[in-house]
Parts: sequence; structure tokens; C-alpha cells
Amino acid sequence: MSKPRHSRLDCAPGCSVEAAISLIDGKWKCVILFHLLEGTARFNEIRRRVPGATQRTLTNQLRELEMDGLIVRTVYAQVPPKVEYRLSELGESMTPILAALKQWGDTNLFRFAKDNHETMAA
Repeated sequence: MSKPRHSRLDCAPGCSVEAAISLIDGKWKCVILFHLLEGTARFNEIRRRVPGATQRTLTNQLRELEMDGLIVRTVYAQVPPKVEYRLSELGESMTPILAALKQWGDTNLFRFAKDNHETMAA
């Protein structure tokens, strides 16, 4: 069962941050959006780029991104069916945010490496 979509945004201080985070709160959503920065992709292409996500999770996250207006899903009437995903205009507006997340990750990835945790625990 999926969670209710954006059920509580009370516009208290921090509301805009809460609203933004609620759009990308799934484990794989930012990763999916990042890969769609490269352009339109079919489901299996996205699946190859996000190997840690199960098919069910990926499907659910894509549906939520579509419902929230961050991606556009295009279905072509052919056999077998062809479905493509691309960023919407709203999704494209997240480009600087996704680029900043990648830059921060590139800079700090060493802090989260498995060997680093083992060294710090010793």
C-alpha cells in the first residue's frame, strides 16, 4: 500500500523545505531524476542505471514522480508496448539541486566508504 501523497504541509517555517523534500523522499527518486538528466529513457534503461532498486520499487517511484509532475511518461501504441520517461519542466528545474547533491557526494563519498567505517570503529 502506498503512502498518502503530501498529506501534511502546514506552511510553518520550513514548509517550503518540507514540500520540496516530500517530492523526492523515496530512496531512489533523486537517482532516477539524476539519470533522466541525460535524456529520455525506457524502463529497462532506468533499471540498468539503478541496479539496487527492485522492479516493484522502481515502478512505484516512477509512478510517484509522474503523479508529482516531475517526470513525463509517454506510452506508444505498439506491440510490445513502448514506454519512455523524461523530466518534465518542473523536473528539469531540479537540475541545479541534483548537480549540487552529486558534487557534495563526490566530495564526501570517502566519509561513507566501508573501509573508512571499519577504520573509524577500530
